[in-house]
Amino acid sequence: MTEAPTNGQSGPHDQTGANGQRRPRLATIWLDGCSGCHMSFLDIDERLLELIGRADLVYGCLVDAKEFPQDVDITLVEGAVSSADDLRKILEVRQRSRIVVALGDCAVTSNVPGMRNPIGTQAVLERAYLENATLHQQIPAEDVPALLAESLPVHAWVPVDVFVTGCPPSADRIFEVIVGLLDGHVPDVAQVSRFG
Repeated sequence: MTEAPTNGQSGPHDQTGANGQRRPRLATIWLDGCSGCHMSFLDIDERLLELIGRADLVYGCLVDAKEFPQDVDITLVEGAVSSADDLRKILEVRQRSRIVVALGDCAVTSNVPGMRNPIGTQAVLERAYLENATLHQQIPAEDVPALLAESLPVHAWVPVDVFVTGCPPSADRIFEVIVGLLDGHVPDVAQVSRFG
């Protein structure tokens, strides 16, 4: 995990370890989901300090970064791809990340966001913005990302390296996956994870 970036670039806050090699870069991103996976990530509690001791957290809920950075070693992706904005983000994440982890059932199967698929996008928009609204009943034409025809799991759009099921996965499972990846191997989460 401490290889040099492939394009020779490094960010302004990159640190090097004791051996002079670049520290691994870790990111998290939240697409269409409830944030439960990020809450489980935060439930790692004091073990976050251990992770920060081994890797630079360069994007996510604990970092005030406006743009997804280049040369990320591991990105944890929560949520399904449901909107044009989600699609833009996941394409960017895949291009800029060495390892992409689909974190949680929404990222792995589309789970709850995918429940809208049989209903249809137009019916969902009408229910949310016309039928359930009391003021200014209109489907927004701007300021709200356009919904895709279907809400799909991350691997429907980009290659995924690791799948971690759970709704949400436990903090222990998330920690084990990150540590395993930092140690240079892909953990066999299929033996210990389950859906729901």
